[in-house]
Amino acid sequence: MAVQDIMPTWVGATAKQIARGVRRGDVSATQVVADHLDHIARADAELAAFRAVRGGEAITEAEKVDEQEDLANLPLAGVPVAVKENTAVAGLPTWNGSAAVRTAVAEADHEVVRRLRGAGAVILGVTRMPELGLWALTDDETGVTRNPWDPRRTPGGSSGGAAAAVAAGLVPMAHGNDGLGSIRIPAACCGLVGLKPGRGVVPCQLGADDWFGLTEHGVLTGTVADAVVGFSVLAGRRPDKLEQPPRLRVGVSLRSPVRGVSPDAPNRDAVAAAGRLLAAAGHDTVPADPVYPTRLGLAGIATWFAAAAADVQAAGLERGVLQRRSRRHVALGEWAQRRGYVREADRAAWRDRSVNFFADHSVDLLLTPALAGTPPEAAGWAGRSWVANMKANIGYAPYAAPWNIAGLPAIVVPVGRRPDGLPVAVQLVGPPGSELLLLGIAGQFEMQAPWQRHAPGYPRVGTGSPATA
Repeated sequence: MAVQDIMPTWVGATAKQIARGVRRGDVSATQVVADHLDHIARADAELAAFRAVRGGEAITEAEKVDEQEDLANLPLAGVPVAVKENTAVAGLPTWNGSAAVRTAVAEADHEVVRRLRGAGAVILGVTRMPELGLWALTDDETGVTRNPWDPRRTPGGSSGGAAAAVAAGLVPMAHGNDGLGSIRIPAACCGLVGLKPGRGVVPCQLGADDWFGLTEHGVLTGTVADAVVGFSVLAGRRPDKLEQPPRLRVGVSLRSPVRGVSPDAPNRDAVAAAGRLLAAAGHDTVPADPVYPTRLGLAGIATWFAAAAADVQAAGLERGVLQRRSRRHVALGEWAQRRGYVREADRAAWRDRSVNFFADHSVDLLLTPALAGTPPEAAGWAGRSWVANMKANIGYAPYAAPWNIAGLPAIVVPVGRRPDGLPVAVQLVGPPGSELLLLGIAGQFEMQAPWQRHAPGYPRVGTGSPATA
């Protein structure tokens, strides 16, 4: 292969390709990180995916990876990774979505960051999120994070910066966390794979109490193979090898958890397309609607309010320092706590019903839309009313939250494009312990109908690049 046929950069390669290249000595971790830092410097001014970039520190860490004698046991050797800004990275403040709620420089890494570094990853910086992680819209007074597929649209939230970074090739893998859909919603907006593990699989340790146990850490990636490696690292396992799933019976539902909100035509079509992919892979699909009780909606919304209030109280913050939309949210959380509307019994009842759903309907997994509509505009939502933010959030992204309350694993997988050119995705939900099964089905989708890993105009690995040579 001629030298001129080789791309001079590893930007656009997958995490697995980079790690393999570093382990084989095809490239140094230092070069990979330098390539990605250069790309961030060129591209992130428009996207505002990163809150802070660790330029010199990241190069130093990459050099340390290169100095290690045994790279064979590092599944993420030299892989550039971004961390969501509500998760402690030693040497950086923990921003939590705005300067008003930023905490002091962290002295130590969060456990999931420690695991990423232990696997050989190099932390390039921290990605933006909405204040306190409350919204599926990512912006604050310093910037509006934009969707690389269409800068006029939001990348979702709350892991919005993480999704924008991966979709634009700024990093091949980004850490996120998911309290009511905060990995899956931005994954759907940006055409990525986003897995929310089940409860207790990955240590959480965020805020006052992990949003009453609803929040889980995960990764956003462009490929299923990268999602498998990232999940395994965060779960403290050696990378799992995906097995071919057995023949499954998959329940299919368009029913919305929110009364009055229903999926638009592109999202209905996405579910139909996913059903055809399942059938082509040898699985059976049957209609199976979860029964979302009215009390679930009330419990979920009250918990959402109260989680914000608990985090503010635990941090010793005054409500007045918060953004307009967050102040109202926290005030309602305090009210919900006083009135006794936040009850573990309600959440436990839904968990039991959700676990029983699979046996009651004789299905192995559940397929639903990932979103109900197109991602809203990228704008200064932090300055708009609480009502406007609530309408935007619930109106386009109602499908994720029930499975946080249930504590069940769920994954979002791209399955095509909307007429406006944005990606469209579906959600698969499984019983406890089904993370690898969900990833296996996602892998079958990817094999049958490969998706575009990066937004148009951003780096893509082509024939003859270092990653594929």
